[in-house]
Amino acid sequence: MNRLDGKIAFLSGAARGIGAETAKLMAKAGAKVAIGDILDEKGRETVRAIEKEGGEALYVHLDVTSEAEWQAALDATVKRFGGLDILVNNAGMFLGKGSEEATLAEWHRLCGINLTGVFLGTKLAIPALRERAKTSPQGSVIVNLASIAGLVGSQLDPLYSMTKGGVTLFTKSTALEFARKGYRIRVNSIHPGVIDTDMGAQTFVARARFAGTNDVEAARQTSVAYHPMGRLGVPMDIANGIVFLASDDAGFMTGSGLVMDGGITAQ
Repeated sequence: MNRLDGKIAFLSGAARGIGAETAKLMAKAGAKVAIGDILDEKGRETVRAIEKEGGEALYVHLDVTSEAEWQAALDATVKRFGGLDILVNNAGMFLGKGSEEATLAEWHRLCGINLTGVFLGTKLAIPALRERAKTSPQGSVIVNLASIAGLVGSQLDPLYSMTKGGVTLFTKSTALEFARKGYRIRVNSIHPGVIDTDMGAQTFVARARFAGTNDVEAARQTSVAYHPMGRLGVPMDIANGIVFLASDDAGFMTGSGLVMDGGITAQ
C-alpha cells in the first residue's frame, strides 16, 4: 500500500516540518527525493537523514518566488534522477495579522510564497511530469499543501485564508486543465488542521496576541480543545496523507481535497 518504488519526487519547503517528514516517508516508500528550501543547512540535514536510512536524496537551494531558482532546482532533479513523477508544493508561510494590521509588503510576501510559489512550481514541472506520465500506469502527480483555512474562514489570518483558498481552487482548476489536455497529471490538495510545527507555533502566538495576553501555552491549549479528537496534528499525520495522494493507490483521484484536521471542519 502507498508504495512509491521507482518514483522521483520534488518537494518545496521540505527542510523541516511537514515537508521533511514527507520527504523521509517517501524515501522509505521507495522514492528518490529532491528537497528545495532556503534553509540550506536544515535541508542538508534532512538529506543526510534520508541517506543514513539507505534512501537517495538531493538538496537544492530554492526561493519559491523565483522562476530562475525553480527552473534550476527542477533541472538539477531531472539531471540527478532522470525525471520527475511527483511534485509537492509544500512551501508556505503564516502571517498572523488581520486585514487592517498587515502591510502591503507583507501581503506581497505572503502571496509570493503561498500563491506564486505554487504557480511557478506547477508551471515549470509540467514538462518533466508529462514526460514521465507517458510510461506510468497512473500518470504523474502534483500535491498542493492547502489548509482548512482554504475551506473555511480564519479568525487569526484572513489573508492566509485568502491565499490557501486560492491554492484550493487552483488545484481543482489545474486538475481539470491537465485532464482536458490529456497530460495524465493528477492534481490534489491536502488540508491540515493545526499541526505541531514551527508554523503551528506561530498560530498560538497570534491567538495569544489577539486575546491581549502573552500566554502562548493557554492559546495552544485552546487550539487543542478546538480539535474534536483532542490533540494537535503532527507532521507524520500529514506526511501519510501526502504519500497516499502521491501513490498509485490514489490513481482515480484528481481535483480532490484531502482534509486531515482532527474533526475541526466537521463542526
